[in-house]
Amino acid sequence: MIPVMKIKRKLSLQQKYPPSQSCSCDVCKSYCLRPGWWTVDEAAKAIEAGYGKRMMLELSPDFKFGVLSPAFYGCEQNFALQEFSHLGCNFLSGGLCELYGTGFEPLECRFCHHTRKGLGPKCHSDIEKDWKMQKGQTLIKKWLKEYGIKAKSIIFYK
Repeated sequence: MIPVMKIKRKLSLQQKYPPSQSCSCDVCKSYCLRPGWWTVDEAAKAIEAGYGKRMMLELSPDFKFGVLSPAFYGCEQNFALQEFSHLGCNFLSGGLCELYGTGFEPLECRFCHHTRKGLGPKCHSDIEKDWKMQKGQTLIKKWLKEYGIKAKSIIFYK
């Protein structure tokens, strides 16, 4: 008899972090102040849909990689600047997310929920790994070229 090997299939980030139920409690609404992250593929689709002008570039503390995310008010087409963070996500309007239900809501926003205590950092870390890949940094270079912001001087993957 030949032993049967079980093939381990890698789950996509969307499978690993399914959407949570809709909720408007204070905890869930507080997630809207700090924009959640798209995966690289989601950000690419959002750019194609015309949302690129409402994104910002977040840089890692060591400047080795970046992430495109929904911008804080005032940081559109620029770096994520701490002094604007208190203004919240530019897609938050009247207490509601303009991206909700459009198919362009970031994975991290869809997943985080008050019932998933402690799982947010794991989701965030996995999305960070996605952005560290060459395709993530290539998308950032393309975005920088399109919007011509000051960040062009930053070098990713020499």
